Amino acid sequence: MNAQPPLEAILRWYLDAGVDEAIGETPIDRYASAPPTPPPAPAERPAAPRFAPTPEPVAAAPVESSAHAAFAATSLAELRAVVESFEGCPLKLTARSTVFGAGAVNARLMVVGEAPGEEEDRQGLPFVGPSGKLLDRMLDSIGLSRERDVHIANVLPWRPPANRTPTPAEVGQCLPFIERHIELIDPAMLLVLGGAAAQALLGKSDSIGRLRGRWLAYSSTRLPRPIPALATYHPAFLLRTPAMKRDVWKDFLMLRKRLEQKN
Repeated sequence: MNAQPPLEAILRWYLDAGVDEAIGETPIDRYASAPPTPPPAPAERPAAPRFAPTPEPVAAAPVESSAHAAFAATSLAELRAVVESFEGCPLKLTARSTVFGAGAVNARLMVVGEAPGEEEDRQGLPFVGPSGKLLDRMLDSIGLSRERDVHIANVLPWRPPANRTPTPAEVGQCLPFIERHIELIDPAMLLVLGGAAAQALLGKSDSIGRLRGRWLAYSSTRLPRPIPALATYHPAFLLRTPAMKRDVWKDFLMLRKRLEQKN
């Protein structure tokens, strides 16, 4: 059996290993003397907040549809009030005025354009800007007066920003207003100005160049009979394209002839 190394050799080994300081003469079992570490307390569940139950969200009342409101009107005054109070079309938020209509209330001819322009929005009246002045001269050329013989309105009562083309949704929201407007005037004939107005009122997808020059019909279940309708170029287009006035003059001669036959 191998002899144990001398004590001096063991101490030398400890010194070489860096153990050069004694803690105490008497060894202490520090694990035995340390108080037992208590187990961690279980986490408490937070108390439920003492609030009243959150009520179910209540849906906002839907905006009354333009059709329901428009067809309930029994006079032009009622219809004007309906249009002016309607909040379901975003165009109203950007327009200065509600442009309802103007002219004779018992007119034999009703003229319908697409939407108000800048001057119409400023004055709150249809066709009072440059295109309106041209329209007045065109009507006068066949012996018609705006105040005496004609009632004028637009498919949209509010001007689209920067005169942009209205969206199909905007036209759909406003269409019942002009439909009821036509029913209350109940004219002998309609003159529809511009392709957008013609497509909206007459249910046609053709361009105004294809629609003009022939008699069409405007129908409604609330009218006693279809109304003869003639579509032609909008006066604003004629201001930009004077060469097309020749075609519009032909359309106005057709209109005058039909009106004379109705007398």
